[in-house]
Amino acid sequence: MVTATFRFYEELNDFLAPERRYREFTTPCARDATVKHMIEALGVPHTEVELVLVNGESSMFDRLLRDGDRVAVYPKFEAFDITPLLRVREHPLRRTRFVADAHLGGLARLLRMTGFDTLYDNNFADPEIEAIATRDGRVVLTRDRELLKRRTISHGCYVHALKPAQQFAEILDRLDLARSARPFTLCLACNAPLHAIDKTLVEHRLPPRVRERCQRFSTCDVCKRVFWEGSHWVRMRELIETLLPDQ
Repeated sequence: MVTATFRFYEELNDFLAPERRYREFTTPCARDATVKHMIEALGVPHTEVELVLVNGESSMFDRLLRDGDRVAVYPKFEAFDITPLLRVREHPLRRTRFVADAHLGGLARLLRMTGFDTLYDNNFADPEIEAIATRDGRVVLTRDRELLKRRTISHGCYVHALKPAQQFAEILDRLDLARSARPFTLCLACNAPLHAIDKTLVEHRLPPRVRERCQRFSTCDVCKRVFWEGSHWVRMRELIETLLPDQ
């Protein structure tokens, strides 16, 4: 029988059984088990892992475990440069785009409001989310760890917080996205880019008070909605200032 010793670091311990958190533990492994197989068998989605050391050496997920191996598993590093080491994903995403599961509608709306391309539909099933993430190179956002264990999902974030504003702060901090925010550049309804439009082209669609008071307008080419800086926009602006104080 093959046995290996594991140690998980930082927030990865949240996924482990209580008796295995913040300590080394030895466990039997299935025959021909890989690093990825055992990490997920212990409860940690592979998308949460940034670096694995086996016997002190960087390892990929597909490495077969041998009897006596010592495995150290790390999440994303905040303070240390691990460039010389081998990360478990060979190809980083060139663009940060998301697909959110059915339970994260509030988070999806906040991400769109601040300009982050986020697909969301409360009817998305797990296989569909997996297919979208794989096809488009999107980061999966979910509170379902089993979804993140799906084989073809390479990038994902398990969302720990329960409320949308806290979830938004968690994702921005974890992925260092605050400087990339571009508020009011995406349609909240369909996620398509917004662009400015001359008032004269949409006047016939505006309520009388909006026609009198507002001068700047934008529209979405997909759903054809027209947006203006009314009271609803002011409330969203105040929310964004709270979420992104440097914007």
